[in-house]
Amino acid sequence: MLEVRTLDVAIAGTPILRGASLDVPPGTTAGLIGRNGAGKTTFMRAVMGLLRPEGGAILLDERDVTAEPAHVRAPMGVGYMPEDRRLIPEFSVEENILLPVHATGAGVDRARLTMIYDLMPEIARFADRKALALSGGQQKLVALGRALIVGHRLLLLDEPFEGVAPALAQRLIEVIGGLRGEGMSVLLSESDHVHSADLIDELFVIERGEITRRTAQAA
Repeated sequence: MLEVRTLDVAIAGTPILRGASLDVPPGTTAGLIGRNGAGKTTFMRAVMGLLRPEGGAILLDERDVTAEPAHVRAPMGVGYMPEDRRLIPEFSVEENILLPVHATGAGVDRARLTMIYDLMPEIARFADRKALALSGGQQKLVALGRALIVGHRLLLLDEPFEGVAPALAQRLIEVIGGLRGEGMSVLLSESDHVHSADLIDELFVIERGEITRRTAQAA
């Protein structure tokens, strides 16, 4: 579903990614593990079209989207959960979840929304509450719901467990693990694989902007 080939990305003239490559086959959950500053978020943002690569290629379902704008991803079934959630505080939970749908001009898939609420009933209870009123962990769940409303083929989850209380981290693990039955591809990043060890089928380690593949058991 996702294939990234020798990606080079610089920010303000400073190289961040250096020939970074990885692939996430259909139905696979992959982990991108690296310390803070290793390039995880830069990689995710580049794949989503939020940063323009200086070299390399990004293919989604064999389509080269390297030079295409960010908004083409959602109609292709790609959802993104940024590390800092990026919710709109004044919007309700449901308004935040549906934001990618409205932004692309697509009709609301009520069956998909119901599936998300069934998967995470805790946010269904808060559907009409303003995002600002939720805890950080609850906001993470809403951000995951927003990614899922369009991400029925590929999910990019940037540090989904960062800054979350242990109980909510465990809840996120359960929810992400439950997506395996949906047949979608997932790429999640983490500073280590303490939380994701039982979730991932493929493991990639990023260090100083370079990515190497490891066996999931070897990390």
